[in-house]
Amino acid sequence: QVQLVQAGGGSVQAGGSLMLSCAAYGYEHSWYTMAWFRQAPGKEPEGVAVIDPNDRTIYAASVEGRFTCSKDHANNILYLQLNSLKPEDTAIYYCAAEPRTIKRDWYKQNQYKHWGQGNQVTVAS
Repeated sequence: QVQLVQAGGGSVQAGGSLMLSCAAYGYEHSWYTMAWFRQAPGKEPEGVAVIDPNDRTIYAASVEGRFTCSKDHANNILYLQLNSLKPEDTAIYYCAAEPRTIKRDWYKQNQYKHWGQGNQVTVAS
């Protein structure tokens, strides 16, 4: 059974950094597309970053240059490093996984079968 278990997040001042992790159980990263989404209060979910089975990444314009998505293949863990955080980055962050390569529609929630439990990130101004 596939399970995604998230850790990390918390509260920081604007300009600070945080790291999120997403440990995957029940499958190998190597043939899954994995992504990060976030949802702020009163807003629609937003695709933040995706990493495909070949470790190619795409980022939302709102986080490009500030966030970095990576994988630890040996331990089956997905990471999201969040730098230069802004108050508008405040949201619940979710990891997601899908057992195929997703390209054009990576930012759509309905493309992913498996989800983590979510972690709160709060950025104070």
